[in-house]
Amino acid sequence: MRVILRSKVKLRQRLQLKRYFAMWLGPGSKHIYQEDLLRFMEEGEALKTMSLFEGASESRRISKTSLKNWVVNCFRERRALSLTLNDTKTAVNRLRRVVDVLVGIVIVVIWLLVLDIVTSANLVYATSQLVVVAFVFGNTCKTVFEAVIFLFVMHPFDVGDRCEIEGVQMVVEEMNILTTVFLRYDNTKIVYPNSTLATKPINNFYRSPDTGDAVEFCVHITTPADKIAVMKQRMISYIENKKEHWYPAPMIILKDVEELNRMRFALWLTHRMNFQDVGEKWVRRALLLEEMVRIFQELDIQYRLLPIDINVRAMPPTTTGLPPSHFTATTS
Repeated sequence: MRVILRSKVKLRQRLQLKRYFAMWLGPGSKHIYQEDLLRFMEEGEALKTMSLFEGASESRRISKTSLKNWVVNCFRERRALSLTLNDTKTAVNRLRRVVDVLVGIVIVVIWLLVLDIVTSANLVYATSQLVVVAFVFGNTCKTVFEAVIFLFVMHPFDVGDRCEIEGVQMVVEEMNILTTVFLRYDNTKIVYPNSTLATKPINNFYRSPDTGDAVEFCVHITTPADKIAVMKQRMISYIENKKEHWYPAPMIILKDVEELNRMRFALWLTHRMNFQDVGEKWVRRALLLEEMVRIFQELDIQYRLLPIDINVRAMPPTTTGLPPSHFTATTS
């Protein structure tokens, strides 16, 4: 049943993409150019629209792949927004019920006092009994209050946000008044009390700006300076040619010299995205590492260990003159 539903969703996405291309260009078109957008909007709006698609600002055209990725991302954000609104509405409704009960109790007490059904002495006696109730449920009331403050005042994340808590990256799956459900990388659901989350640092990747990254590698200390210069130039050129992936002008610095036989370099660059889509991050990083390996191989940049001197001063005496047990004489 799930396979049928997924196939229907994919078919619906393909039909939607065909409708977009047919609306802008016509059937059979492969790309959308800026001139095609100028038929529907002004030049400034067309440039802003081109910047929304991956690689469209440099190539001046929108491919079907970039349009599909944009539609899928819009669908994911729309789904996350709908889930956030649904969870917020549910939490607000539950909080409203609690407030209604408290307000109802206060109204009943005032009504009894106004009608002289309950005297002030009885009210004082009933209030004294509330001390016992407060002693029993005081911690629960404190937890509920902290959870409400965390959920509606602090509000550090929404449904669908990728967060890092105590070194573990998780996606927010569901938000309630008392608890928040996270989905770990292996699809394990983890439930955190909101009162506990209020005391922990939370890294929210979705609300972060374009995030930086670092790649460290080692080079042998005898590598010529001209090879290192060519290596740096080729790395920087590759990154600057991928304008849709990274910002220009990355930094390559000599970070440290270790044990007088290797130099540790660090490549610092900035993605044109945050790490909400962690899969896309690792794909881009893998492409960069493959290019770095290819540059090392073409420039014959190798890493060699220090030579080790082995001196044999004496051999232990043999106790027998017989040949070893596994020795086999050759036949003439």
